[in-house]
Amino acid sequence: MIEFWLKLWQLTRPYKGRFILGLIFGVLLGFADTIVLLTLAFVFGVVFVRISGAHNGPSPNPDPMQFLSKFPHLASVFDQAQHWVASHTGSHATLLVVVALVPLVMLARGVCSYLTSYMMGWVAVRALCDLRARLFDHLLNLPFSFLTRNSTGELMSRIGDVGVLQNMIGVSMVTIVKEPINILTKAAILFYYFPLLTAIALVGFPFCVIPVVIYNRKVRRAGAGIQTEQANLNRVMHEAFTGSRIVKGYNLEETIVTRFKANQAKFISHYMRVIRSTESPGPIIEVLGSIGVAVLLYYLAARNTVPEVSFVFIGALVSMYAPVKAVIRLQSELQRTRAATSRVFELLATKSTLIEPAQPVPLHAAGSVIHFDDVSFSYEDKPVLRHIQLRVEPGQMVALVGRSGSGKTSLTNLLLRFYDPTEGAIRIGTVDLRQASLRDIRSQMAVVTQEVILFNDTIANNIVVGRPGATREQIEKAARQAFAHDFILEKPCGYDSIVGEKGTNLSVGQRQRIAIARAILRDAPILVLDEATSALDNEAEKIVQKALDELMKGRTTFCIAHRLSTIQHFERIVVMDAGKIVETGNHAELLAHGGIYEKLYTLGSTFGGTIP
Repeated sequence: MIEFWLKLWQLTRPYKGRFILGLIFGVLLGFADTIVLLTLAFVFGVVFVRISGAHNGPSPNPDPMQFLSKFPHLASVFDQAQHWVASHTGSHATLLVVVALVPLVMLARGVCSYLTSYMMGWVAVRALCDLRARLFDHLLNLPFSFLTRNSTGELMSRIGDVGVLQNMIGVSMVTIVKEPINILTKAAILFYYFPLLTAIALVGFPFCVIPVVIYNRKVRRAGAGIQTEQANLNRVMHEAFTGSRIVKGYNLEETIVTRFKANQAKFISHYMRVIRSTESPGPIIEVLGSIGVAVLLYYLAARNTVPEVSFVFIGALVSMYAPVKAVIRLQSELQRTRAATSRVFELLATKSTLIEPAQPVPLHAAGSVIHFDDVSFSYEDKPVLRHIQLRVEPGQMVALVGRSGSGKTSLTNLLLRFYDPTEGAIRIGTVDLRQASLRDIRSQMAVVTQEVILFNDTIANNIVVGRPGATREQIEKAARQAFAHDFILEKPCGYDSIVGEKGTNLSVGQRQRIAIARAILRDAPILVLDEATSALDNEAEKIVQKALDELMKGRTTFCIAHRLSTIQHFERIVVMDAGKIVETGNHAELLAHGGIYEKLYTLGSTFGGTIP
């Protein structure tokens, strides 16, 4: 629990001025209810004593001083106030001053309440946004392996979990400060004036702690279950919406909805467990408290205690139940918040396996040799690449071919430093990639993949991702080189047309040409093409291939290809099998060799030119 509070303090520390002010006003607000009651007692006592003294003959009103005789300190204050009012008997202004204390105290209470809520709300929303941005930034900078192991829906749910802290800081913190002080001040007054009666009434209080402890544990477990099922719901929704074509094509709507309802049923079960655990302690404590009151009434009746005192005491005692219940609810809220945010803080504590060097070495990829020096790589203890030796000269075009799972994509992932080699090193020039910063490495590479990712933005903004800050002229030039300019102008808003989520408003070929224009605009010395034409029909492939030929000019290129017809003109073809380089040469040499490449080429011809 202490660790949780320390983390909350770290979140609010940048705004500690307003946070501390909010706590101070919360403390004042904790005293406010007791001060209001004392003020009412004071004003009633002074006013009605004055009225009672003004009567001729016996007063029909009860004499407050008879009651106040049980409270010598208050009686002394009222007595002095009575004499002061009596000395100004003819002044209505004096009476007005006395009765005006009631609205003044209420005004002060209202100001404290407003400022407490405002300050804590101000701090809460900013601390929440800081944490959400920090978590989002942290997740984006975690290794590619982490993002592939965790579903998008679950990661989105973890970011959503941050929201529970807003209520914790903005509302619950006020209760934490206010209600305990409210309880303690009332208890202190009761103990001061009625020590024996208070001790009798609170004899059952220790037993009230037992249900709170028991149910808090249940709340925390159920709270963790709620967050888990919420993540599952988000995952189902994300998969259903992003895979809508498959869902509809295979009539999976009913299956997806059934799965969604099943997760909702589990969510409801955990949620109702939280409700039961939150609401059960209140009635239990009220029953235990009423037993204490019953014992007290029996004691008062047996001792013939003054009725006025007993009624005042019981009224004050009963008024403590509301803040006590608020504190109990707060405990449940705290347990839910801890359960919800524990995974958030776990994610923030996740360390990247890609270590940034303390003093990065500048990387100059243009005109540099790329050398894979005895590189091996294992993914989750499964060997993927074995002792790769490959030297690529500046500006050379290298094709990587082989069956699925042979290690082609893994090789380029290591080049992009999505992962680090398990053994060996990758060097660009004389610099080991582990000596350079990630930003420096990736700023000198451009990637075009089979699955083009476009943002739900304009065509121009999707191209400018390649070089933020590029002019419209540079964007259009890149689009012309990618053979995309003409179809862009045919769109209703030209370069300002929205492409839709993942580019749904464009054809597959058009999306590829936008991605190629993005890579051209980046003007990086190293280019990675990952099956960039495998999803295209023959007509679209011809257009895209022209754009790719334009893109590859003067760049060191790594091209992963399933269609061998697209890489026959490459200077060098590297054949991979089971994580190893088994052949290398140009198209004619490899065919003449009669090895795996020749078999793949023959097999590919059978399947329309594509390696199965």
